[in-house]
Amino acid sequence: MAREQRHPPSAACLSASMRDLGYSLETAIADIIDNSISAKSDAIEIICDLSGDKPVLVIFDNGQGMSEVELLNAMRHGTGNPKSQRSPKDLGRFGLGLKTASFSQCRSLTVVSKYEGNVCAAEWDLDRIDNSDDWILSVLDDRDIQQLPYIAQLASSGTAVIWRNLDRLTEDEAGDRLHEIVNEKLNTVGRHLSLVFHRFLSGEAKGYPKIALKINGHPISAFDPFCRKNQATQVLPEEIVRIGNAEVRLQPYVLPHHSRLSASEYDYYQSRSDFISNQGAYIYRNSRLMVWGDWFRLVPKGEATKLARIQIDFPNSLDEAWTIDIKKSRARPPHLVRERLRQIIAKITSRSVTVHRGRGQKLFQETQASFWERYAEHSGIKFAINEQHPLITTLASRLLPDQVDLLRLLLESISASLPVEMIYSDYSTQPREVNQRTVDESEIEERLHSLRQVLYGDGPCDAAAFLQIVRSTHLFDGQLELVEKYISEAFA
Repeated sequence: MAREQRHPPSAACLSASMRDLGYSLETAIADIIDNSISAKSDAIEIICDLSGDKPVLVIFDNGQGMSEVELLNAMRHGTGNPKSQRSPKDLGRFGLGLKTASFSQCRSLTVVSKYEGNVCAAEWDLDRIDNSDDWILSVLDDRDIQQLPYIAQLASSGTAVIWRNLDRLTEDEAGDRLHEIVNEKLNTVGRHLSLVFHRFLSGEAKGYPKIALKINGHPISAFDPFCRKNQATQVLPEEIVRIGNAEVRLQPYVLPHHSRLSASEYDYYQSRSDFISNQGAYIYRNSRLMVWGDWFRLVPKGEATKLARIQIDFPNSLDEAWTIDIKKSRARPPHLVRERLRQIIAKITSRSVTVHRGRGQKLFQETQASFWERYAEHSGIKFAINEQHPLITTLASRLLPDQVDLLRLLLESISASLPVEMIYSDYSTQPREVNQRTVDESEIEERLHSLRQVLYGDGPCDAAAFLQIVRSTHLFDGQLELVEKYISEAFA
């Protein structure tokens, strides 16, 4: 008969392994903030101090705080069974986030909490664990607590998470280079938090207070990935998928074309990665963004869906169905949600582009005088110069037959050599940097006069037809007021 034997893991080895679960600084801090929000905090401040010999990072909140019993339980690895029923507002799951997130960035974790006027504190030190190869937790007395950095800033109730011995923050740098590295990381932290907690920062998270978040005194504002303040954003009907007694809500959006964004909006969204990368589903658990920018292999990312976003909300009771990981950075939709998501993506794509089929069918023509035409053939999509454009037909009428053949050969060569890949790459990533305008304001009247002479000479002409041709050249984009002024004076 087999005998039983207690066989606990090595504390030193396990604690070292837990440091490499894949946290970045921003995801680690976000995990700590989850605890603050669950504790009903509405003010959270992050302080990163590099001024002393040993850098320190402190995360304060003004939540309900913990008693000593609650604190010691929170410092235990695995404080709860992830399958057990929790409060609907709980943002945790495994009871590991506080420890694993902290150890990923520092070797000394101290947690101080104030509850009903009483202050308690406990500390994990990885060097002590390594030396003893045992889970030795330090419970601090009042004197120890008073010596902790920034402890005076702890609110009348709330918690401070203190990271010291930040061996992974500084990357063994010193001086100006140290400050440069840390400031860059804190900037990334701010951008990450402004997105992940944007519904809490804007007061949209139902059942939670609106939170104020600061990093070294600088407020962090909400970043809305759906650009909902812009009137050109399309809001499609919300759909609901029921899994057992729980609801999963899917809210599709189609963002405006970049030309409908203000300069500040465009810079704001483009600076946080391009539209191609940001397209996809945005998965929220209890209003906290967990995963984004992914179509879960249902469709590839591309131009057709680059303005598409789907907000998906699910409660923490479905954590297991979504296979949530410890870092809260991975989630896979259940089968029912994936099937509905597939249908929604098809609707969004049809909103974003219009697909026409048929051999040789003209797919678009801005005006009858368009320079370029787009065709769908069995061999694929083709772009070609419109040989019936008035400028081309006018030129051809003045050439000899063999010269007309050379002109057509030139136009076919230009069409065939169109640098589609280069245009796609530049326009999809930096659309506002692509600028084909070739006429300066000082040249407008001269060019318009030349264009009129080419088309009509000194004879009569139709002002409306001339304006249509002018627009088709795109030489005067952005200067149409001056064009209309010229036409009104020249054609009077």
